Amino acid sequence: MTNFEKKYDVIVAGAGVAGVSAALEIARSGRSVALLEKTVMCGGLATAGFVYIYLPLCDGYGTQVSFGFAEELMHASARYGPGAPPPDWKNSAPGKTTKRLMLDFSPAAFTLAMDEMMSREPAIDRWYDTLVCASIVEDGRIKGVEVENKSGRGRVLADIVIDATGDGDVAARAGCAFHEEGNKLTIWALQTSLAVARQAAAKGDASGFLDFQMIGLEGENVDPAAKKKNYPWLGTDGKSVSRFTIETRAALLNHYAKLQSANNADTSRENLYPIALPTMAQFRTTRAIAGRATLDSGMAWKHFDDSIGLVADWRRRGSVWEIPYGAMVPLTVDGLLVAGRCISSHNDAWEVTRVIPPAAQTGQAAGIAAVLSLRKNIPPAQLAAADIQAELRRKKLPYHFDEVGLSAPESS
Repeated sequence: MTNFEKKYDVIVAGAGVAGVSAALEIARSGRSVALLEKTVMCGGLATAGFVYIYLPLCDGYGTQVSFGFAEELMHASARYGPGAPPPDWKNSAPGKTTKRLMLDFSPAAFTLAMDEMMSREPAIDRWYDTLVCASIVEDGRIKGVEVENKSGRGRVLADIVIDATGDGDVAARAGCAFHEEGNKLTIWALQTSLAVARQAAAKGDASGFLDFQMIGLEGENVDPAAKKKNYPWLGTDGKSVSRFTIETRAALLNHYAKLQSANNADTSRENLYPIALPTMAQFRTTRAIAGRATLDSGMAWKHFDDSIGLVADWRRRGSVWEIPYGAMVPLTVDGLLVAGRCISSHNDAWEVTRVIPPAAQTGQAAGIAAVLSLRKNIPPAQLAAADIQAELRRKKLPYHFDEVGLSAPESS
């Protein structure tokens, strides 16, 4: 039994960077959109998960490849807090220090900036503290989702649904095929210290207070006992999520306990301590849907006729990828799109596409596709990529390598 029912043009499940980008695109096109979020803040891993690095929008050699909301949100992330890309990022060259169009940001400041952007769009109805419990599928087409919040159980219906949960929750519950991978034991936390305060005071610059402690499975500070825990660290398994959360916090506790008991004034509990912990488990790869196209290792510099945007490899310079629209369209279930780190990517390609700029890029593309599907009264799977590309051209958003003056290296 349900307590309420609401109808919109589009549902976007998940208010991470992908979901926010999709919702903004849809609202600015004049369509109503319900943005459903299980936490009480937008931004996903970038904010609640403390993954506070806005990774590169450029190829590492001075050419910007990602634009639109990927760029707009980068600037928004530093609007109410510190952070700026290197002013000379365009001058990077082989043999020189890598400088890229990227920045570190305050998660809280980024959250406030995104809230401000969405507050200007009355067509976005934000549903915080709302858990998607089930997908409503009839005759092979998704019609909406069942949700649970303080009002009880309800149905949210729409003509198009975008899964931007990061975990593919809506797609999986709708019966879409997917694959999943495990994760390393990792936690990022915000700390403060007297040493950092002294440095900030000496420089007259408080940006140094963005002092994050990262502990990973392969790091030196992780609790050795935690390494021996035989858990797969799957973000799609309830027990694994609980154990991941427990073990990462135990590793962090062990780290500070050792420092604070070392009889060192600089690391005493008064002078060095954590001040904020992530409010969501920091899984990077969980589910990736089986799409009509799949990105995989070795596909950097591969041309796709149905490309909807360009993204850079954040790990190395000179590696750029096109993202095919087919990677956002499930093989089964009409009326559904995916955006963010649950698009159809495998192996090395998943490492490239799971981060902030590709999330914004696919989120905006999903928003465009949803609006065009509504306009043409067809499901997204029947939408021609050429129609999406026409809208991208109208917005001056490149989607092929040659449009930003790049071509595949001869060795690719």
